[in-house]
This record gives sequence, structure tokens and C-alpha cells, in this order.
Amino acid sequence: MPRRARIALPNVPVHIIQRGNNRQCCFFADEDYRRYLDWLAEYATKTGCRVHAYVLMTNHVHLLVSAEQADAGGALMKLLGQRYVQYVNRVYRRSGTLWEGRFRSCPVQEEGYLLGCQRYIELNPVRANMVVHPAEYRWSSYRANAQGEADVLVQPHSLYDALGNAADARQASYRELFRYELEPGLVDEIRRATNGNFALGNARFAAEVASMIGRRAVPGVSGRPRKLAAPVSGVLDFE
Repeated sequence: MPRRARIALPNVPVHIIQRGNNRQCCFFADEDYRRYLDWLAEYATKTGCRVHAYVLMTNHVHLLVSAEQADAGGALMKLLGQRYVQYVNRVYRRSGTLWEGRFRSCPVQEEGYLLGCQRYIELNPVRANMVVHPAEYRWSSYRANAQGEADVLVQPHSLYDALGNAADARQASYRELFRYELEPGLVDEIRRATNGNFALGNARFAAEVASMIGRRAVPGVSGRPRKLAAPVSGVLDFE
């Protein structure tokens, strides 16, 4: 059975997860993290992607990316993945695959979901009991988004910019979001959408995505699949 095409639309943020094969480690030393981030910045620029948030865990990676071209995210991950695997195989004298098949992803509705997805990404080390607070973890975008630490990789989304009129005000508002844990329901939504290649957002957003790609953008129900109308070109009307 052929794989479902990945949902990718121009100017729609995408949450990406790439895991190590069999959930094994893909970062072994500090230099590995640094190399990955350097190449992520290089290839993001080359493919026209804007990275809003990221976290590098020991055995997987989370990214939140926007791009004007629908296929830019896929191009970014292909270039980055190949370069990093070559590096790991050379340095650690290994061979074979490093990543667990294709990366997983989902389009993210901006209003009501994007900043929640950023929090989900940057809170990963806390949920994994690696640190008590996201600021304690070195390999994420939290310090850039919340504390103004220089990071050439991070390009804030317009919704982040809307948090305040000045950098210190935006950072303070962003830190305030982390005073509270993510709602369990939102965590489940993000995981379900990303692992299943579905739209992350409300029903209207999902319907608009479905109309543009010509197939459903949410989990199906039992029974015979219903064919959707032909894809419609245009810009999504976000709610």
C-alpha cells in the first residue's frame, strides 16, 4: 500500500519530528549537537525555511518551520539528514541508517495552536525529566525566544512578534506562557496530528486544508472512505 503524501502547504507552519532508528541515540557528544544546528541553519537558509522553534533530544529532533514553498521543509530535512548521517558514520566509524524512516510532520494552525506547539517543543526536556525548567536545556530555542539569547537559527513567527512592542516585552510575555503546563488535551492533539500526518488545528482549519489537498486532513472513521472534491488553489483563511 503506497504511503500517504505528506501534507505541506506554502506559508503554513509545520511541526516536524525525526527520530533515531529504533529510538536509538542520534547525538552522542556536544559537538554533534553543534554540527547539527550549524547545518540546520545553513540548509534552512538554502531552502528558504524559517525555523521558529527547535529542540534536539538525545534520540530525536523537533522543529517548527515555515516556508513560502510547500516542498521546502522536505528539502531541508533531506539535505540535513544526509549531511548529518555522513558525519556520524565517519566520526563514529559506523555504517547504515541513523534515522527511523521518513520524518513525521503536520501543518499547524497559527491562531490558537502555533505558540502552543512552540511550548510543546521547548518543554520536551522537562517532560523527559532531563531538566526542571526549559532554560536549563542547552539544545533548544527556549533561551532565544524567552531570554533573548543570540541564536542565528531562530526566526520568530509573526504571532510571537505580536506578544509585545519591544524585544524585552515579547520575551517576558513568552516566559509567562511557561508558568503553566500544557493542557493534556493539546499534548495529545499535537502527537496525534504529527504522528498521523494530519492537520493540527480546529475543524475549520482541517476542512480548509482538506479542500486544498483533495483528501481528508483528520483521522478517518470506520467504513468506506469518501472521496473529496478536487483540490482548490488559494490561501487558507485562518480562524
